Amino acid sequence: MCGIAGLIAAPGERPPMEPELAAMIATLRHRGPDGNRMRVDGQVGLAHARLSIIDPDGGWQPIHNPDRSVWVVLNGEIFNHVELRTSLQRLGHRFYTRSDTEVIVHLYDRYGDDFVDHLNGQFAIALHDMRRRRVVLARDRVGIRPLYYHHSARGLAFASEAKALFACPHVQRGLDLQALGEIFSFWGTLGARTVFGGIQQLPPGHRLSIDLRDSALTPVMQRYWQWQPLPDLSLRSEDECAEELHALLVDAVRLQLRADVPVGAYLSGGLDSACIAALVKGHTDTPLRTFSLGFSNGEAADAEFDERPHQQQMVRALGTEHSEVQVSHDDIATAFARTVWHAESPLVRTAPVPLMLLAGHVHQSGYRVALTGEGADEVFAGYDLFKEARLRRFMSVRPDSRWRGRLLERLYPWLEHSPVRSPDFARRFFQEGHDQRHQPWFAHLTRVRSTQRVLRFLHPDLREQLRAWNPLHTLASGLPDDIESWKPLARDQYVEAATLLPGYLLSSQGDRMSMAHSVEGRYPFLDHRVIEFANRLPARYKLHGLREKHLLRHAMRHELPRAVLERHKQPYRAPDSACFFSGGQPLRWVAEALRPERLAASGLFDVAAVGHLLEKCRRGRAIGFPDNMAFVGILSTLLLHEQFMGAGFAEAGLVQAGFVQAGRAP
Repeated sequence: MCGIAGLIAAPGERPPMEPELAAMIATLRHRGPDGNRMRVDGQVGLAHARLSIIDPDGGWQPIHNPDRSVWVVLNGEIFNHVELRTSLQRLGHRFYTRSDTEVIVHLYDRYGDDFVDHLNGQFAIALHDMRRRRVVLARDRVGIRPLYYHHSARGLAFASEAKALFACPHVQRGLDLQALGEIFSFWGTLGARTVFGGIQQLPPGHRLSIDLRDSALTPVMQRYWQWQPLPDLSLRSEDECAEELHALLVDAVRLQLRADVPVGAYLSGGLDSACIAALVKGHTDTPLRTFSLGFSNGEAADAEFDERPHQQQMVRALGTEHSEVQVSHDDIATAFARTVWHAESPLVRTAPVPLMLLAGHVHQSGYRVALTGEGADEVFAGYDLFKEARLRRFMSVRPDSRWRGRLLERLYPWLEHSPVRSPDFARRFFQEGHDQRHQPWFAHLTRVRSTQRVLRFLHPDLREQLRAWNPLHTLASGLPDDIESWKPLARDQYVEAATLLPGYLLSSQGDRMSMAHSVEGRYPFLDHRVIEFANRLPARYKLHGLREKHLLRHAMRHELPRAVLERHKQPYRAPDSACFFSGGQPLRWVAEALRPERLAASGLFDVAAVGHLLEKCRRGRAIGFPDNMAFVGILSTLLLHEQFMGAGFAEAGLVQAGFVQAGRAP
């Protein structure tokens, strides 16, 4: 795991210089604290900040092919590099390192741009082909590792994080209004858009090529992989599919344990992380070291969020060496600004903050790699959203039927302030959008509408500019042409995998939080072989009635305690707006951030509307998701604006934030 950056000069423009690359890569030191290397050749400069995990002594990048005509930098890991190396050596290829990165240049020599099809990994890659005078950028299939770029008449700059691009003096800094609208609808941006105007991201499963002889350096983008339904396994028995799934998961875990440093695992208390930990314990000889989060409110556990009893159950069952981080409201408030700095995006939840603090504990414990259960909910239909959609479709056939509406009471057993506690409210809430039940976004309407409450707080001028914009139409424009012919659950899963997964879970809550402390998160459930297998399963093997992840539970029935197997899904959450208040008053820096004069100066939000929300939160009346998301979204956007757009932005990786409690947000 590392950070990468690069500059490509347009023909006739001044070539890249090492001080420019040094300034870019310095902002990514948290991603690669072990040192950095650079290379400039003609129009192309490559830079790499290294976190040594495989071949610590010999794996320094950029890495080249035998005749030094192809050079590459990699952020991420190629998990099947051992098998690839063996097959390439049989074909006559000779290697000079033990690094996983070196297989990329050899695959490119043999297969050209199709080299990505051979990779099992999580990666962002930049490759310079000197013979053919071209550069190729590539990102892993589901978007685990980030890759941003800025294209102008001068050329193209790329990096693992946007802050590295801002180290280039010619890259302007400004927020993209539509991107804000997307974040305040889907929790993240869609496609190639980012919250920063003029900066794009390479979408998951895509590669981008640039002809260095092209005066405009026009990027040519191609999709090489897509999450989609595949030929059906419905004729195979449940036992046969469970056996194959188990074997796939064992192999995915085996590959992702490859490292020359110790590897740990997260235990959340839920099924997914328990599966990964059990597979490590039961099918490998890797010593199992586990880490988890707990939540407290004062000195007592915060029962609404804390899952430590379930975590300890798995610790006892597996006999792991275990430690935990206990996170308080004050911890979340104190670390919030730093979280925004690393996320490089407005946030509508505080959930990334504890994960960043957990990564800090992992790092302090001497670990650089941690396996997690992320991705199982998308792959095997684990979210309540999928159950909601099934019930809402069922209700839409007979909207006046009260007994059908009673089925909603089976949702959210884990949620203290559940919307289904009031049957009449639940019926009204979940009947919204019934006329859109055949649209691919139907399952996501309730989440979108709850999140969009933040949009009501935008400055009136910004609301007017967004008035004609429809986020669902933007979403639809990026969906597969034939998606309306897919079965409902397949549509629901695709939209989730195209929006929340890369736009929020793997970025703001994933890569950015772990890499803030130089920890590499790995996700066996997102091995593309596991995804492709799951995409061939009939819906009943994933969502069996209202039992989520049915086949996964069946596949793991001999590995896990029954109580873990049968536990209801409880999404990972953290306390939100309550963290920013003490004794009925906003924390000092929060009050300063939301001071009317400061809000007016930003030009981002409606001063009066934010004042009303602040008062509601102060009185402890913001108990629902919409108000909490609105408050966190407003506060994080203001922080982001000051951190990246303010005069205090510093290229060295620190930002002066005047209303941040600690004074600086590294």
